[in-house]
Amino acid sequence: MSPKLELLIPAGNLEKMRFAFAFGADAVYLGIPRFSLRARENGFKTLAQVAEAVDYAHKLGKKIYVTANIFAHNTKVRLFIKYVEEVLVLCRPDAWIISDPGLIMLMRDHFPQEVIHISVQSNVINYASAKFWQKMGARRVILSREISISEMKEIHEAAPDLELESFVHGAVCIAYSGRCLISNYLAHRDSNQGICTNSCRWQYQIHKEQPEREYKPLAGAYYLEESERKGTFFPIDEDENGSYLMNAKDLCAIRCLDELRSAGVISFKVEGRSKTVYYVAMITRAYRRAIDDMNAGLPYNPDLMQEIRSTSNRGLNEGFLHGDPAEEAQEYSKSNSEYGLYRFTGIVRGYDREKQMMKVEPRNPIRTCALYELCLPDCNVAFEVKQIMNDKGKNVTEIHGGLTFCWIPCAEDPGECAIIRERVKALPESPGVTDSVECP
Repeated sequence: MSPKLELLIPAGNLEKMRFAFAFGADAVYLGIPRFSLRARENGFKTLAQVAEAVDYAHKLGKKIYVTANIFAHNTKVRLFIKYVEEVLVLCRPDAWIISDPGLIMLMRDHFPQEVIHISVQSNVINYASAKFWQKMGARRVILSREISISEMKEIHEAAPDLELESFVHGAVCIAYSGRCLISNYLAHRDSNQGICTNSCRWQYQIHKEQPEREYKPLAGAYYLEESERKGTFFPIDEDENGSYLMNAKDLCAIRCLDELRSAGVISFKVEGRSKTVYYVAMITRAYRRAIDDMNAGLPYNPDLMQEIRSTSNRGLNEGFLHGDPAEEAQEYSKSNSEYGLYRFTGIVRGYDREKQMMKVEPRNPIRTCALYELCLPDCNVAFEVKQIMNDKGKNVTEIHGGLTFCWIPCAEDPGECAIIRERVKALPESPGVTDSVECP
């Protein structure tokens, strides 16, 4: 019997985790302070929050994985072991996602009962590496984004009892799956310690010669000036293709799920712990439907790309899954990107059955006499906002995102996990991932 396929979704905080499960996730992964590569966007800052998340997931019969994928300096090694001990007193995550070989060794020594998943940061790109980690006690490896589906199949054939996980959606690092020093060099924030500034995506101007400085510039060198830090210059080499820092398009492999399953992948992973609740909900729902269709023997539904494009992205492609994408993987201008067909407008926070009004936390402006969509786990419902009542009970014609809330008429209770969005643009004529038919 084939193993059950898993849709694995990022949980940047407790709320995002709840939406991920409501919209179809089988499992989530969360980061922990000091030991995760998303240290700045971590909503699980206390042991109590981690324990609450694990308890919530297990009550739903879902899985939850703790990400501790930094490359640790000496000062963090003992702290990590102490942290794991404290977590295990309160709860039992389903697995630990780790990249540092030393931390993996210590986990096996101190906590041999714990399940280890090898992080994508470990750059597993061949079957020998996969078998090595299997011998070290790992149950699963998260494959590097830089390999093809055919290479994944070879890895599965060489280690058939090892679980394989692959990223299928989200941002792509300009490095071997995240091992990058650009942020450290330009901003003194080490991406391998969880404080990446995404320097590869900054906007730059290129200067042939550096303006007069106290020291003599390099002869014949080019210099980058970051748009937000005028007067700060960084030398850069140029080759026959020009001089730039690559800004990768986002990965979108929703059309490739059946191929990935055939190659032995059992967990489809989405990137984005720092993304919005709206992103988590929409991307989860799209991939949930794609997986369910695949399990039912149905062909890929190209209409799902409309849901993918409802969220912001930097342009979409299938990465290295079918070979080197070359220049197709790069975003050279904003015109090549799709910045979201919809605007994330609000979150439903409650419902008054007597008044038939839903309590809404606005994230962007909401106006009367305007059309919106209510996004639920199983459908979208179009509606017109005919009335807005602010938190003081006063009728208003418009309300903006902020610290307040409002009341909007709704004939039925939309439930605990409902999102409001507004259509802001038409479907693109030349999408980053081409469908076989036009979206409606």
